Amino acid sequence: MIEELMPGSVVTVEVYGHDEIENPGLYPEEEAVVAQAVRKRRREFAVVRSCARRAMEKLGVPPQPILPGERGAPQWPAGLTGSMTHCDGYGAAALVRTTDLASLGIDAEPDGPLPDGVLDAVALPAERERLLRLTHDHPAAHWDRLLFSAKESVYKAWFPLTRQWLDFSEADIEIGVDPGERPHGSFRAELLVPGPLVGDRRIGRFEGRWAFGRGLVATAVTVPHD
Repeated sequence: MIEELMPGSVVTVEVYGHDEIENPGLYPEEEAVVAQAVRKRRREFAVVRSCARRAMEKLGVPPQPILPGERGAPQWPAGLTGSMTHCDGYGAAALVRTTDLASLGIDAEPDGPLPDGVLDAVALPAERERLLRLTHDHPAAHWDRLLFSAKESVYKAWFPLTRQWLDFSEADIEIGVDPGERPHGSFRAELLVPGPLVGDRRIGRFEGRWAFGRGLVATAVTVPHD
């Protein structure tokens, strides 16, 4: 799911069904972070870190602890940037060298409608209008869930570049649909606040990809250097 949304420079590791990893294992520093968490939270925390460490190995970087930093953002080894996501029965990590991309963000959600009231909290009026058109043209897809996931990916790509909060209302997302039997496509997020500086260039929008499949909605954003 995530791999097909990423350029070739990004390494991804995904697992379907957390039981695929019998004993994900955590470093002592990581164990301390989730020592008081419920079992489900501990399992998800461990699974995505197992995915990330396998991605590190693919990039030739020794596996090491991945601790949450400010606002829970993962602290990656020097020279790497990445993102992690999990939902019931799925976990994934995507890593890339900082020489290849400035930032990235991934998200996966169950392929189902958002709970009542959530769309009103996350969607701009113009976004809701576009969702109505998408639903008219492609009624089987859960576009509200895709919009939510896209905003999550945007935030995950935004925060490492700015170290600032980005509200749901501060990015206006327009979804495009590619032709084909399986629903997939692209999206553009227009930032409604001053965007991050990448080198000497201020970014005003993020570009992403999305897909439905295997009971999931997956989104990914990549931020190039130029």
